[in-house]
Amino acid sequence: MAMQEIEVTINGTRYQEMAEPRMLLSDFLREVCGLTGTHVGCEHGVCGACTIVLDDAAVRSCLIFAVQADGRNIRTVEGLAHTGQLTTLQKNFKENHGLQCGFCTSGILMAATDFIEKKPEADSQEIKEMLSGHLCRCTGYDGIVKAVEKTIEENKKSVKELNT
Repeated sequence: MAMQEIEVTINGTRYQEMAEPRMLLSDFLREVCGLTGTHVGCEHGVCGACTIVLDDAAVRSCLIFAVQADGRNIRTVEGLAHTGQLTTLQKNFKENHGLQCGFCTSGILMAATDFIEKKPEADSQEIKEMLSGHLCRCTGYDGIVKAVEKTIEENKKSVKELNT
């Protein structure tokens, strides 16, 4: 099958690479770009481990061909702590025991990051609904929900302090 050139911006860095038209975006990120933080679990879009932010939407990268991302912006888990410092959400995952084995964590972090940006006032029920598309066999979700709730609270506090 003929290779196709694609150009994407991932975590602020431009990549111009070749890919087979049938290569999944998850495989492109891992194998071609070397960004292995995006995990591949079920390869059917069910588990959420491969979640990334494509343009401004959290999506399952195992359900998208790399060529479909041509010309688009992608955020992966590697882009969260781009300054070398954990984000508030990542710190809260650590402090609230929101991860154990870590396999699902990158996908949940990306979905939660997108969720918090779009719903900065979300309550615990909305958080649980967002998490319903992610499978985690280790944590029982309580720590994850607490981490997202704490992040939302801290973000509100920071905005309030900036406005006073």
